Amino acid sequence: MKVEQGPIAGLLIVTPTVYPDDRGFFFESFNEARFRKHGIDLPWRQDNHVKSVLNTVRGLHFQRGEGQAKLVRCIRGKVWDVAVDIRPGSPTLGKWFGIELTPESFKTFFVPVGFAHGYAVLSDEAEVLYKCSKEYDPNLEDGFRWDDSDVAVQWPVETPILSKRDVTAQTFRELMAKMGQV
Repeated sequence: MKVEQGPIAGLLIVTPTVYPDDRGFFFESFNEARFRKHGIDLPWRQDNHVKSVLNTVRGLHFQRGEGQAKLVRCIRGKVWDVAVDIRPGSPTLGKWFGIELTPESFKTFFVPVGFAHGYAVLSDEAEVLYKCSKEYDPNLEDGFRWDDSDVAVQWPVETPILSKRDVTAQTFRELMAKMGQV
């Protein structure tokens, strides 16, 4: 297993060792002891499986309070996965990093607490699996606009399909004011 530090402290890209043969392949998508050796030492409380169609953008979301760390992997199709630093006082507050995830790359993206997360679907359909360190609580959900100009994520989607929640999301500045960061 190879673990690379992303360009923003805390973000990790995990590439497993894959064992291909005539039947297909085998790899460990999660191994608690190996992940712990690389600093990913959290209780994983919930697994999610999401299917979306081309041009769907989901995000940018996070859970207030203790937050949710995520281990994100694309098992079908192709997605542009994004994390935005929202940690109070962070030198990279408001900075983002995106990575293309596909089944062929076998990569898992570790998004720690303190980041908003989202992704765009770049294939006809995509399925994403992600582990969460806390159970989802609708009373703690929060986020900001996927296309916020202050953050300026470079989404590779021209006409996104959005949820009502994402269409009406607050701006990054409004979020920062609510968090006492302005």
